[in-house]
Amino acid sequence: MRHRMMRESGGRHQKRDTGFPGSAPAPGGPVREDRFAGPPADQPVDQPADRPLDRAADQPVGSAGRSAERPADRFADQEEFSRRTLAAADFPVYGVTAGTAPASASAPAPAEGAPADATPAAEARAGEALAAFETSGGELRWVEVQCGDWRSAAGPYVTVRTYRPGADRVEQLPELEDLVEDERDRVYEQLGVDEGDGPGRVRALRAWITVDGEPCAVEVHEDRPVPEPGAPAAADGPAPVWAGRLRVGGLTVTVCGRGVDPGTVELGSIGDFERCLRGRTELLRDLAARRARHVPVEERELPPVVGMEAHRALIEQTVAESAAIEAQVRVGRTPRLPRGLRGEAGAVRWEAAVRQQMRLATESRQEAVAAVTSMVNHVNRLSQQTHWLVGTPEGEAAVEEVVRYTVFASEVASLPAQRAWEQLWRERPGGGGAGVWEEQRLAEQLWLSAWEQWRAARR
Repeated sequence: MRHRMMRESGGRHQKRDTGFPGSAPAPGGPVREDRFAGPPADQPVDQPADRPLDRAADQPVGSAGRSAERPADRFADQEEFSRRTLAAADFPVYGVTAGTAPASASAPAPAEGAPADATPAAEARAGEALAAFETSGGELRWVEVQCGDWRSAAGPYVTVRTYRPGADRVEQLPELEDLVEDERDRVYEQLGVDEGDGPGRVRALRAWITVDGEPCAVEVHEDRPVPEPGAPAAADGPAPVWAGRLRVGGLTVTVCGRGVDPGTVELGSIGDFERCLRGRTELLRDLAARRARHVPVEERELPPVVGMEAHRALIEQTVAESAAIEAQVRVGRTPRLPRGLRGEAGAVRWEAAVRQQMRLATESRQEAVAAVTSMVNHVNRLSQQTHWLVGTPEGEAAVEEVVRYTVFASEVASLPAQRAWEQLWRERPGGGGAGVWEEQRLAEQLWLSAWEQWRAARR
């Protein structure tokens, strides 16, 4: 069970066709506490600890019936749950020690009420917090802590993740490139700063990180983002993000940082997690206050759109997402959406299409959401199963007919394919045996065959 205070997925790809093969979450799979997410206000507070959660959910723990309207209780419950989990850790957990030099030079200002003569070592640990952990079947798999200025894209900021002994023998640990991209995702999601989709200018370095007072050799992957064309040139260019992996007494430890030189990082085992737990709670409160000021896209006044342009823009984004994911898979990278295709921009495109669907098709919001969802999955699935949808005139015609059928139920030339998709989407299995999946396969073949017939008739 993974617990991270803001969804780590960031842009790690998640399929839209939630009813098709390979899309269902594995029962009893790992669940994580997401960095800075906090539990949604409408989520029950008495979930079992190992229940798989979706990417927007978190794991509140508390007595049944406790009101979700009381965030102080929710944060206290989370803190206590994390405290119990970490107390049961059967392996050492590492974090940055107070001796890390560069953090003291540019760390955030001491918290209100801190002594005026706070030492540089104390300042170096400003922002120390539990960032994430993952459990599976009641067993703690890894723990991640952070320190530094999480509010600044310049840093200094460091995360340290400790895996339980033998983790590298039973699972594939993230590549260093993925750790860098996860950190860039964090900055994008928390601060709204898009540092570009990697890789940028990459260097492989060898550094020494001190662990419990002893220098330890570590290979470091450094990635400096490439500025967008036309962007103003900074004196030293964009700041790099780096990540390294080292072995400590049979444990695998990964370190990721920005605004701090890897050679100046000092690690030590954490004997008392109270500082980290309190830091986590304060960060959760901070982000909850920020989000309370955020107006949901459903409640905003959006720029006016004409006709079916909102539907077309949403489909264009969907196709771009699929193309980006496929390109990353082909070169062996972890699939993740480019940052410009997610978050606020995507939510606005979706909401605009839903509103136009409601207006043009005279549908309720629930009906419009269902129609737009089916439309997006139709085009997305067709782009995955054919070679002609993207970049061809017949692909443009197919998209236009999908849109017109979605909005007006028009008698388009591809009507048999539209109806075949409706049946395929409506009867998508949520489970079942081999017979159910065979029926689904046949239905998909009929749908694709209808599109081929449409193509043949156009020639």
